[in-house]
Amino acid sequence: MRTLYRILLLFSLLPAVAAAQSADDELVRIKELIPDIVLDVKYATTDNFTHQKLYTIGDAMLARGAVRQLQLVQDSLRKMGLGLKIYDGYRPRAIQFLMWEIVPDPTYVADPNTGSNHNRGAAVDLSLVDRATGKELAMPTPFDWFGPEAGHGWLLGLSAEQVANRTLLKTMMEHVGGFASYDSEWWHYTHNPSLANPLLDFQMK
Repeated sequence: MRTLYRILLLFSLLPAVAAAQSADDELVRIKELIPDIVLDVKYATTDNFTHQKLYTIGDAMLARGAVRQLQLVQDSLRKMGLGLKIYDGYRPRAIQFLMWEIVPDPTYVADPNTGSNHNRGAAVDLSLVDRATGKELAMPTPFDWFGPEAGHGWLLGLSAEQVANRTLLKTMMEHVGGFASYDSEWWHYTHNPSLANPLLDFQMK
């Protein structure tokens, strides 16, 4: 009888345990859920607007709920022979303060006093790659381009291919993944349900 009670108790606790292990606000490594996604974490290198290496490792994390939505996008792109490349995900708040010191312009760098969506694991910077070659698709500007040319509405001087690729990324992220785009940066997308997550400040190791 006691054994039966223990078994029943265990099964009654399983839903709570599962929920705790899969909470949408939990930060997870993107590659754990999407192994074939490409990482090119710019702030783990000097190839970014600060020209400094800001992260200790070239890994990327997001809130689990956001990664689940990215999975949907990656699954759809895979059928086209394409995939996602991640430039940045979760960002420690201390790094946000450093970025703000260098470029105190809220159009391109969120004020760390109120926090960035990246600090909540709610925002991701990304592009598209050809899975066969591993090459990035042509986009209007490089990542971290602080100027109007990086905006979704910019057309002057762009090729039809660049416009089509930007539009494809936006369509997939918004209509398949449910992310919100940011007008001034073609690479930046936010998972709105994750905006309720707390601001965090720890370095990945």
